Order: sequence, then structure tokens, then C-alpha cells
Amino acid sequence: MKIIYGTGNSKKVEQVKAFFKTQNVELEILSLKDIGFNEEIEENGKTIEENSMIKAKAVKQYCDKNNINEIIVTDDTGLMVDALNGAPGVHTARYAGDHASQEIAINKLLNEMKNIEDENRTAHFECVLTAILTNGKYIVEKGITEGKIATKPGTMGKLTFGPIFIPNGHTVVINDLKDEELGKTHREIAFLKLIEDLKEN
Repeated sequence: MKIIYGTGNSKKVEQVKAFFKTQNVELEILSLKDIGFNEEIEENGKTIEENSMIKAKAVKQYCDKNNINEIIVTDDTGLMVDALNGAPGVHTARYAGDHASQEIAINKLLNEMKNIEDENRTAHFECVLTAILTNGKYIVEKGITEGKIATKPGTMGKLTFGPIFIPNGHTVVINDLKDEELGKTHREIAFLKLIEDLKEN
């Protein structure tokens, strides 16, 4: 079995391969680069669910044109901060403007929350997967990581807002946790649900 995963990021591809491996599922995961897809996808949905679907349909259209018939999986992820009415949400990737640095995005969020008390700094990461099977069936799955926003950044890198997101059950941000300490992320939770769906289908 092959899956086309809607990313050109090799690290994300390796991460997803690991998710399948934990469930003893052997398959080949192709990136967008592997199928020659280099088009810009306009993610203009009003929710991350819509953006995930927009990506899936764009890749499906490309595959149909090029006689490629494999399972397609795309995702979109957002950070929802309760005190900011769910922002940055669907705009997570472009919260501080296109191509803004991680530091600029984090500083913007922390500045908007500078007067928010600790008990009101709740937030969650949400990952939505859209899969299009070879028979045309659509599957949508979601994974969530609950937590809160820190008052100052931890280690930079990884997820844009990883340096300021403290998952529930922990006292430090995601970026300062080892993988075995963190447990299952929102993306992994969503993929584990999808793997069960694929087994059934």
C-alpha cells in the first residue's frame, strides 16, 4: 500500500512513517516532491478542517491528471487560545504575517496575552487529517493536545508555538520535553485514528 502525504517536508514524512510502524503497518509514504507536485495551494478556508480538505482536493486533482491512484492524506494544524477567542486558529501559520520568524510570531502572541492571568491562559493544538481513498471515499480525523500558554518562551525550534505551549500534566513547554515524556501529540492521535480507519477500509 502507498500513501501520498501532502507535504514536501521530509521530517514530517519520517514522523508519519514512525506512526504507522508503531501499529505494525508496512507501507510506502510518498511526499508531494516524490510525485512531482510543486503547485501553490491557496489555503483560504475559514477553519483548519476546510484547509485540510482544500489541500486534499488539490492533490487529488493533480493525481487524477497524472493517472496516479493512491491514498491521499493531508493535514492542517492550528493553535486555539481560549482568551483570544480561538486565535490564532486557522491563521496559525501566518499569524504574524507571511514568512514571519518564529520569534516574531511568539512575541506577538505573548504580547496579546500579557495581561491574561495564569488560570485563563488555556489553549489547545488541533490537527485535522483528510484522507481520500482510492475508491473516492473521504475520511476526516482529528487529534487534540490540551494545555496552556507560558509567560515566556522555552527552547526555540520545532513547532512555531512549541516554545510557549505547556501540555496538560506538565510544567514545561513542549520543546523542553523529551518524546517519551510528551506522549502522543495531536498529530499522532489523529494518525492513529486514521490508521484504524484504513485497516477497516
